[in-house]
Amino acid sequence: MSRAFVKEDDQEEAPFIPPRAPLPTGESNYVTPAGKEALLKEKELLELEKEQLKKIEKESDRRKSQLEINGKLKLLEERINSAKVIINDNQNPHEVRFGALIKFKMNNQIQNFQIVGADEADVKQQKIAFFSPIARALTGKQKGDTTSFQLGKETREIEILNIEY
Repeated sequence: MSRAFVKEDDQEEAPFIPPRAPLPTGESNYVTPAGKEALLKEKELLELEKEQLKKIEKESDRRKSQLEINGKLKLLEERINSAKVIINDNQNPHEVRFGALIKFKMNNQIQNFQIVGADEADVKQQKIAFFSPIARALTGKQKGDTTSFQLGKETREIEILNIEY
């Protein structure tokens, strides 16, 4: 059929749905209990937003918003379904593992980070993904241990000062 016979309004462009934080190939989707709750809360908010679409009068706007929300919900459902909750109580309290709150010294500066899942990671909140290079360098270490961390061409020494769960 010629495009001359198709109404322009029917030619909706698929909305751009930003991808979720990527997981490295082969990695499980580990989350803290708080991370799982945040995913479920996000789903609840998207479903509420979807319900509010009924109030939008212009059908094309409503359809576009619904496509966007449905796309986000699909990606979110995949994350929720693949989430493997790690309970901190099951961790060795003397060793850095997933969920640990770590206090360490690097470049004579004391820093604090928690090792969390991909969707929870936020450097501003001092949360790093378990597959990040610094988390990998710290994992398995104990309080008082010193380890090297490669940052570009520079090697930095890290001393673990405290571990909490």
